[in-house]
Amino acid sequence: QVQLVESGGGLVQPGGSLRLSCVASGFTFSSSAMRWYRQAPGTERKWVASIGITDDYRMYEDSVKGRFTISRDNAENTVYLQMNTLKPEDTAVYYCYVPRFSSWGQGTQVTVSS
Repeated sequence: QVQLVESGGGLVQPGGSLRLSCVASGFTFSSSAMRWYRQAPGTERKWVASIGITDDYRMYEDSVKGRFTISRDNAENTVYLQMNTLKPEDTAVYYCYVPRFSSWGQGTQVTVSS
């Protein structure tokens, strides 16, 4: 079955960096576009970034453009989200999503605070 496992979250100070990872299994990862979403307390889950089956296609939500980078390693069945210059408003649970199967990971908590 489709499985997505996120990791890499944690507590970081404003201006800091984190790299999230999402390891996929149960499907042909190299043939699947991937997305990252996030959900802050009391709000709806919102799209953050997308990547096509190669790095040629990448899209970002406006508030993270220039700070976040989505990438993938098809040999490792992993999609990444490099997050730089983090802000308190980036605090959320971050989820990996595969649109082809409408499947979510369990999420990883990112907290940006001094």
